[in-house]
Amino acid sequence: MMKKKWWHDKTAYQIYPKSFFDTDGDGIGDLPGIIEKLDYLKDLGVDIVWLSPIYRSPLADQGYDISDYYSIDPRFGTMEDMERLLAEAKKRNMYVVMDLVVNHCSDEHEWFRKACEDPEGEYGKFFYLRKLKKGSCGVQAGDSAEGRQAQYAVSSPDGYILPCNWRSYFGGPVWEKLPGHGDWFYLHVFHRKQPDLNWENPKLREEIYRMINWWLDKGLAGFRIDAIINIKKALPFRNYAPDRADGLCSIHRMLSDAEGIGAFLGELRDRTFAPHNAFTVGEVFNEKEEELPDFIGDDGYFSTMFDFAEAVWGSSPEGWHAAAQITPDDYRACLFSAQERVRDIGFLSNIIENHDEPRGVSRYIPEADLRGMDAALRLTAKKALATIYFFVRGLPWIYQGQEIGMENLPLHSIEEVDDIASRNAWEVMRGLGISSEDALRAIERNGRDNARTPFQWTAGHAAGFTTGTPWLQVNPNYRQINLEQQAADPASVFRHYRRMTALRRDPLYRETLVYGSFEPYLADDHNVIAYLRRSQTLTILVLSNYQREDRTLPLPADVRKVLLDNCTGSGSPAPLIQDGRVALTGYRTLVLELAQKSE
Repeated sequence: MMKKKWWHDKTAYQIYPKSFFDTDGDGIGDLPGIIEKLDYLKDLGVDIVWLSPIYRSPLADQGYDISDYYSIDPRFGTMEDMERLLAEAKKRNMYVVMDLVVNHCSDEHEWFRKACEDPEGEYGKFFYLRKLKKGSCGVQAGDSAEGRQAQYAVSSPDGYILPCNWRSYFGGPVWEKLPGHGDWFYLHVFHRKQPDLNWENPKLREEIYRMINWWLDKGLAGFRIDAIINIKKALPFRNYAPDRADGLCSIHRMLSDAEGIGAFLGELRDRTFAPHNAFTVGEVFNEKEEELPDFIGDDGYFSTMFDFAEAVWGSSPEGWHAAAQITPDDYRACLFSAQERVRDIGFLSNIIENHDEPRGVSRYIPEADLRGMDAALRLTAKKALATIYFFVRGLPWIYQGQEIGMENLPLHSIEEVDDIASRNAWEVMRGLGISSEDALRAIERNGRDNARTPFQWTAGHAAGFTTGTPWLQVNPNYRQINLEQQAADPASVFRHYRRMTALRRDPLYRETLVYGSFEPYLADDHNVIAYLRRSQTLTILVLSNYQREDRTLPLPADVRKVLLDNCTGSGSPAPLIQDGRVALTGYRTLVLELAQKSE
């Protein structure tokens, strides 16, 4: 039996501070804006709030390049603002979580500046620095291990043989010349302005633990841990068979060979999170099946970790242009397989979008349906998707704007794109001969700007986000999709999210919806997404006709009560339930309390 934790029955919400709410008119969201909207979040039913990075940063990667872990970036406010946010959240019985970005820092961090001054000194060992030579590897290519290493070797533009041929997440080699030095290079698996921290160095780890405990002592409830699987490298550095014409291989190939991360993560937990009873959610990819109890079991490295099964489905090593578009049946298969994989080991954190992903409604509702629907069915479909993901076993997360059904951003030119990953993807696609139109459509479907456009509060200037000019363009549909209108509309996506959070914390159903078992239902029926949540005393069925056409579906037991209907407030008649079957119009989705077998 899984140990019950204080956070299990909560609802979590992610804020991208730069785009949430701006109070000073500079076009950038800020901490006072978050404080001003705490009552809104409380009304929505939110308990845990995760803030994407607000640390001091040059924003090469929107704050995930941290130059000072102990300072708030002036764009967002002050440390006094942060302390006031913690205090105001506590008054409302809410918990604040920050991003923990410790695979890398900024190249403007003091540690890296000192490493540049003396690569062989103390701070040089905080990073992966290598002094390289020009010319041949000195080993003839062949079938031997040494030969393969030589065969796959790559050089810098000026002829230095790089330690390995890994491709960074943002494209290009993971090795960059150390500023001020001709023959020293540093490792960065993300942006070149994000040098990787050397977790093999115990002095570096001590600095990280000191910083984490400083924040937890300040009253932070915990952390979302960014890119944490990358802290363990497969050493010594080695080359792999290239998977593109650039002669490089995906960084994921290295991660599959990396072993021993548990020693780092166990120490991290024991030195920081565990003594504070902190809540932690890991951004974890590439974990091995047998490691799941270590990651999210009762005494796991983290409280929970995100389910990315749906997000990574259809991705291609060739790039965004080659990614497959997920179907409802694919989405169901991902959702159910993740639940089956984890079972009662621990809790997943369930999402349909975040700051790194496109908008969920634009991804998981078939594009032809979303564009071809009338306004009423469009709302019904968005609420169907919300219901499906929200009640699976685990912790439900809402990303800002998701609760009003914000959609992907239409693009007309690459010049409109801010996201560095999207711009790198553009260069890759154009280099492969893909037309600018097709490349732009791929970015439209996959780009990170989709989730980073300002929150659409009203139909007024800049969607009510700022009195000034927004740092990133507002989605032009803000006059049709905004909170002010939805708060007054009983059929809106927002009002549906409020009903969902209320149902999950209802004392009558909390135990079943939080701790009940998960059982797939009608798992082979095309465009049906349905599952049961069972406890000793209750059985709840979530049933969705996830398509535009009407259909009638069988029920596994008599219906005791309709707990939630995504057509509430729309004027639609009550669902027709008779003779052990239920008639559902397009995208209609119900949460039903079923009669027990003894009744």
